Amino acid sequence: MVEEIGTTTEGDLIINVGPQHPATHGVLHLVITLNGETVKKVEPHLGYIHRSIEKMCESLTYRQFIYVTSRMDYLSSHINNHGCALCVEKGLQIEVPARAQVIRVIMDELTRIASHELWWGAMAMDIGAFTPFFHAFRERESINDIMEETCGARLTMNYMVPGGVMIDIHPNFQKKVKDFIAFYRTKMNESDELLTGNIIFQNRMKGVGLLSKEDAISFGCTGPTARGSGLNCDIRKLYPYEIYNSVTFEEVLETSGDSLARYMVRLREIKQSINIIEQLIDNIPEGDFQAKTKAVLKLPKGEFYSRVETARGEFGVYIVSEGGTTPYRIKFRSPGFANLSALDHMARGSKLGDLVAMMGTLDLVIPDIDR
Repeated sequence: MVEEIGTTTEGDLIINVGPQHPATHGVLHLVITLNGETVKKVEPHLGYIHRSIEKMCESLTYRQFIYVTSRMDYLSSHINNHGCALCVEKGLQIEVPARAQVIRVIMDELTRIASHELWWGAMAMDIGAFTPFFHAFRERESINDIMEETCGARLTMNYMVPGGVMIDIHPNFQKKVKDFIAFYRTKMNESDELLTGNIIFQNRMKGVGLLSKEDAISFGCTGPTARGSGLNCDIRKLYPYEIYNSVTFEEVLETSGDSLARYMVRLREIKQSINIIEQLIDNIPEGDFQAKTKAVLKLPKGEFYSRVETARGEFGVYIVSEGGTTPYRIKFRSPGFANLSALDHMARGSKLGDLVAMMGTLDLVIPDIDR
């Protein structure tokens, strides 16, 4: 009699991973059913960092609620804020100055690079490679220094406002970004030398955590998780916002659907972000960095939706307005929640030791999942 994967039988072992465990990167709690070392079921338990962010936003103004989203996917805080600002601008029909649009996109792509760098270092350390972590943070710190000089903060920048950006870029901004790109291009091969080409790493990643294109669609996966399964889902290409339709870049796809494919998508995405920044950094238009708006914003009665491509996938912002100074209802569609839902499907029948590689290539940020 063949035992069915996913059913609990006598002799099975149920273990808890998290909510305090370094490999879960926060307070994710997994209840795992094992038969020997074979994973039969993975059940995520959420709620350990739930802060009722959506409800909080309903008591904040249309200027204030934007910055609460920095505390969700804190590695994509610029991009989260951008999505919220776009939704408010859609409701008020605000035309964002060209200078602000270009600055926003440059900041978004710097954020994407910084996020992928942290992911690369942390994921490598999860599966036993310690050195990449220090190399990843060298590049990430350079980006954080650039952010700090213009925005005054390094992680939750609070820089996007309805109509543009809060303040103009620092006089050193363009020079520092170009210096960073020049330096980064000399270090791009380090990821392959340190990790990608390592035979132990290859064996840990190839064929592990398989997710087909059809399953990626079924679970609602987006971002690098879905593009590693060959699914076209880049919001910057499908529903271009700001000036993404006027820059040249590729939507990075891999088709094998395993952990190595998701890994390669993120590494290749960094290069595309560098290309986007290079096209824009010497072509930032003169003019206003913020459209003129009223001190108190009131969205007209109705429903409004915007979406952006964060480092982890599609981030959606849905606002229901009754014409007041605060939203009647706000709903966020975060990429991590849908991506996590695929973990059980990916892990069943695998060994417990491979689970860490799967979680690493999903790039989970727990406050993004548990709002």
